[in-house]
Amino acid sequence: MILAAWLAASSPALAADHIDSPGAIADPTADLTDVFAWMNADASKINLILTVAPFDSSDTFSDATTYAFHIESTSEYGVAGTSSVVTCEFYNDVNIECWAPNDTYVTGDASDPAGIANADSSIKVFAGPRNDPFFFESVGFNNAVAAVIGVGVVPDGTCPPVDGPTSGALLDALTAGGNPVDTFAGATVQALVVQIDRDLVDEGGPILAISGATYVKN
Repeated sequence: MILAAWLAASSPALAADHIDSPGAIADPTADLTDVFAWMNADASKINLILTVAPFDSSDTFSDATTYAFHIESTSEYGVAGTSSVVTCEFYNDVNIECWAPNDTYVTGDASDPAGIANADSSIKVFAGPRNDPFFFESVGFNNAVAAVIGVGVVPDGTCPPVDGPTSGALLDALTAGGNPVDTFAGATVQALVVQIDRDLVDEGGPILAISGATYVKN
């Protein structure tokens, strides 16, 4: 399973996917829900988060799954760049090995909130349960979809114009009448958090395309 996001020096990015096919749901430790990516204040380090196992706090990471951040660095949007990857594997519930470019490597028990780091701190890793950070008003979203269908607006890849009253009605439906509720409040996910030096992955330029992926081993 793969989720993707773009990251520039001043822009955080994320993607979300919580409701999946039966095949993905059947293996929660490989069911990728979110990817978050941002740089620290001086843009010298990249923070990467991949979360799996939505709505089920009983699951941990699996030693049968490889967890990866794929990073493409480029000098400008739309131009093919240089690819690199940060890969992590578990050999029990909490002990992990992670590899990054330039033979960067760290291993150990990553369940401590302080994480683990290699000798020069060019890579740091935490892995463990966290409250689901993604906010989503499910009832309002479904109401808005029904309202769109009800007024005859057909999604076609564009944003069709609507009049003021219709726009207001759709917004009211989407926000549950102005009182949105986070459907994911209290839900737990397993979070893999990696911080790496930016110069390990920006050979092609300062703009980074980042995707998270899980691969179940045969």
